[in-house]
Amino acid sequence: MKIGLIAMSGVRVRTAELAALGVTLPGFIRRGKVIASLPSLGLLTIAGLTPPHHEVSYIEIDDLPDLQSLPDFDLVAISCLTASVMDAYKVANAYRARGIRVVMGGLHVSSLPEEALGHCDAVVIGGAENAWPQLVADAERSRLQRCYHGATAGVFEPSNYARPRFDLIKGRPYNRATIQTSRGCPRGCEFCAASPLITRHFNQKPVGLVMEEIQSLRREFPEPFVELADDNTFLNKAWGREFLRALIPERLRWFTETDASVADNPELCDLIAESGCRQLLIGFESPRAADLGEIDPLGWKQKIASRAHRVVDTLQSRGVSVNGCFILGLDHHTPEIFPVIRDFVLSSGLAEVQLTVLTPFPGSSLYGRLEREERLLGRQFWERCTLFDVNYRPARMTVEELESGLRWLFTELYSVEATEQRRRTFARMSRQRGEVSMQTSLEP
Repeated sequence: MKIGLIAMSGVRVRTAELAALGVTLPGFIRRGKVIASLPSLGLLTIAGLTPPHHEVSYIEIDDLPDLQSLPDFDLVAISCLTASVMDAYKVANAYRARGIRVVMGGLHVSSLPEEALGHCDAVVIGGAENAWPQLVADAERSRLQRCYHGATAGVFEPSNYARPRFDLIKGRPYNRATIQTSRGCPRGCEFCAASPLITRHFNQKPVGLVMEEIQSLRREFPEPFVELADDNTFLNKAWGREFLRALIPERLRWFTETDASVADNPELCDLIAESGCRQLLIGFESPRAADLGEIDPLGWKQKIASRAHRVVDTLQSRGVSVNGCFILGLDHHTPEIFPVIRDFVLSSGLAEVQLTVLTPFPGSSLYGRLEREERLLGRQFWERCTLFDVNYRPARMTVEELESGLRWLFTELYSVEATEQRRRTFARMSRQRGEVSMQTSLEP
């Protein structure tokens, strides 16, 4: 069979005022370009799981012609997030109108499979492991089932695992390549729609497999910038140290997401810096611990909130920039939160900052709670699930106050002046650490 894998990439802000700001604010533009230019690791993994006698093509949605001139396949697989699902449905409908079978998967489809089945022939719920090979075999025999359930545990075991097909993206203009070292996160954040939908267990990929994937990637991209597609890379500190020691000889440049507990382990932080990490994204969510109650059912974010400045200093003094993530519109937030976040960013010396609004993705605990409280703005607002568009009623401010506060923070923190100031501060912190290290190395 000829199988087409279609990735729905990119971020499209729907609120007109925010979209207009993106034209002029360099910090916002830079982060948006990074997100938009990541390949779909899920689809590359599906390609790896496909028996070799099938012909597989990987296509980005922006590379497709109009819906009347789509390339022919025997089977089409589409992966998408909530914000792009309506566009994905249009592509799926166009293919089905031509009699071509369509399979859909991803976080949104896993949370609302019946909705998706109105636009496709089959859905994959969860990850592709332990589901895709059977689906392909069924399609080959024209016996496609409606629902396939991927493995939720042991996804990196030999019986389930397949190396992603990085050869399918060779020569494409991505500024980063993705590799996954773990799947899932037990922290239980209320807003998370990833871990609960894809796996019920934390799955850690053996270091040896990760290194094999890095070598496979380097055969196609000799000098890649690697983004680890994990929910929380350094949850397992012992694994993290083993991985980083293996990574050091590779001399890679890389980025990942983790939580603030990483700064409690100086040895781990030293290894992160030595292994070529350029940046860690850490979700602080709010500078005040009292704001975090609803979204932090296990209380771990609240416990470390008071140490946020030390987390930033510990990592950035080693030359690893921190991208601090803040969520606006938490239930305890009033309009006074906007200058509080600005002042925290300035006082902490954060190199980068990511501002988002609280977003109730379908499938998350947050969505269920806001639905029960009748605070969702409509029954289907998928195109506004961008992390920047408001789709619910905040508890202690109006929708308009949240939107205007976000715009104000964008102008305060993403302007040319603010962006350059953060870069200079980070360079100074890194330089001071280097001077101290040099002095120490010269002592008798």
